[in-house]
Amino acid sequence: MKLRYSIALSLPLASASAMGAELALKIDVPQLNVAEYHRPYIAAWLENADQKVVTNLAVLYDTGKKDNAGTKWLKDMRQWWRKTGRDLAMPLDGVSGATKAPGEISLTFPAAKAGLDKLPAGQYTLFVEASREAGGREVVKVPLQWPPKSAQKASGQGKEELGAVVVQLKP
Repeated sequence: MKLRYSIALSLPLASASAMGAELALKIDVPQLNVAEYHRPYIAAWLENADQKVVTNLAVLYDTGKKDNAGTKWLKDMRQWWRKTGRDLAMPLDGVSGATKAPGEISLTFPAAKAGLDKLPAGQYTLFVEASREAGGREVVKVPLQWPPKSAQKASGQGKEELGAVVVQLKP
């Protein structure tokens, strides 16, 4: 009986630490010197060790088009589209937003709002995919451990459509 009692006490403490956790993401979008430049569509999502999508963090696309016409090119983010995008109705509250100009994009995801507090402890991979009209497509992967036991920083590097992708985890 005492063992059950001690386990019951430790479970809320473990989930409480994940509830206060936070994932911050910085994405560098380089300014490309091309004749026809369009802001990239960008998707960020998290997959577990079994390569299954556990949460969509952000989908940045042209939200200003009439009749939600910007969704037409979401399928150009091929990996995201095949894994999870085609099953979503856009706009997705708290996830989708407008495209951003070249430079550094900073996004913050408190665990409770992004659904991260419900994830079991383990190894995950953060994916960031960018696709540009009349341009290229690129995916950057960043492995991470969730929930963080201490402040952590992990990064990946793109080659053309994306620059540095930096993930900061806070317990």
